[in-house]
Amino acid sequence: MAKILFVMSAAGHWTLRDGTRHTTGFWAEEFAVPFRILTEAGHEVTVATPGAVAPVVDPASLDGAEAPVVPAPVDLGTVDLGEYAAVFYPGGHAPMEDLAVDPTSAALAGKAISTGVPLGLVCHGVAALLPVDPQLVAGRRVTGFSNAEESAAGLAPKAAWLLEDRLIELGTDFAAGPDWQPYVVVDGSLITGQNPASSEEVARELLRRIG
Repeated sequence: MAKILFVMSAAGHWTLRDGTRHTTGFWAEEFAVPFRILTEAGHEVTVATPGAVAPVVDPASLDGAEAPVVPAPVDLGTVDLGEYAAVFYPGGHAPMEDLAVDPTSAALAGKAISTGVPLGLVCHGVAALLPVDPQLVAGRRVTGFSNAEESAAGLAPKAAWLLEDRLIELGTDFAAGPDWQPYVVVDGSLITGQNPASSEEVARELLRRIG
């Protein structure tokens, strides 16, 4: 059995271009599916957030279903990467608010990349790569929630910035598949998924690396 770290946002909103707050959180599928796959394989999942704040689910991701139960988080600032076999970042718009600029998360993700610890990120969770040392991510092949999908969801015109644009500005080799379809990019130990439908394959890619 291995220990796997889920790094999750502590935000419950995403600040839009005009300063208004769009209610959000983690996307239920992007947490629940990988959590199930990894724990059913016998692995232990620890959740960490900035300040050990309990993550909230994006109500738009429930579609009438019950919110998934998230284990009580530890403070991201206390995490020792050496204790974990892999790291995973689920999405939802919440990471665009905090993990996209969080130096503690950036240091952790950067260390995972530089040491070869499997690092999986899906959808807007890929925003956690933005504050990582550019030397570690420039030129790496990645995907994430695309501009086309953000436009289809109706939030692109309201957003202060778009994830695809920022990843390209960072110097990554960004690619995207068809809207809403599973699409995963693997670049060594770095595994990124485009959208909620990509969550399962990101989790299975992590499993292939930790056994």
